[in-house]
Amino acid sequence: MLQRTIDRSCHELAILLNFPDHFANSGLPMVAGVSATRTTAMRKPKAPEANRARILAAATAEFAARGFDGASMDAIAARTKTTRALINYYFGSKARLYLAVLERVYAEIRDAERGLHLAHLPPAEAIRRIVEFTYDYYVEHEYFVRIVVAENQAKGRHMKRSSALRTVNRPIVDMLGTVLARGQAEGAFRPDLDPVDVHMAIAALGMFNVTNQYTFGTLFQRAMGAKGDVPSRRRMVADIVLSWLAPASTQRSR
Repeated sequence: MLQRTIDRSCHELAILLNFPDHFANSGLPMVAGVSATRTTAMRKPKAPEANRARILAAATAEFAARGFDGASMDAIAARTKTTRALINYYFGSKARLYLAVLERVYAEIRDAERGLHLAHLPPAEAIRRIVEFTYDYYVEHEYFVRIVVAENQAKGRHMKRSSALRTVNRPIVDMLGTVLARGQAEGAFRPDLDPVDVHMAIAALGMFNVTNQYTFGTLFQRAMGAKGDVPSRRRMVADIVLSWLAPASTQRSR
């Protein structure tokens, strides 16, 4: 029963957290609540993992929509039909809750990348799979992109407090490094490649479609984000990255 509750919370996060304010009225109650006359100190809440999952889901929606400064703990409590006291019982403060959200959303994308199964693919095809996966992930998980943008606007001050985030994000660099090394050994990729730079290029080209969808779309009258031509643009980004990775001799012959 507990596992089904947690799975349902994760499903809500994946589908509903592209910033709809109506998530606050989802109607799904917390597994355990706190009455107006009873504090969390008087009775330990039941089903803590399910409660934490729902609070994190609601907090992700709130922080994605409004950033750290604009987000309201009362709004997060309303989204979960509980109280600030219960949220603080689990997370301690708004800052610690936000940091838990940051760690969660980065862990989610890194966990998803582990399912790419690249070892059997030729290096160029492996890179294309990474690029296309990343592009699709940003389109399908706008809440992740918006939280990244919000933390950049905050100059990364919250992220700096988490050493775990550096560990969580290391696997994508190692994955790219392995693929690049295979490609270099085969002569398919140029020798002067840094996997962190490659990761940065893939992220930048993929995020633009989401972060600039309203400004660019308005200026040039192009549908962007999920409403745009996702397959064509995804392929274009992969082609750009692979052209950059190709040896100089290959680039000159084109």
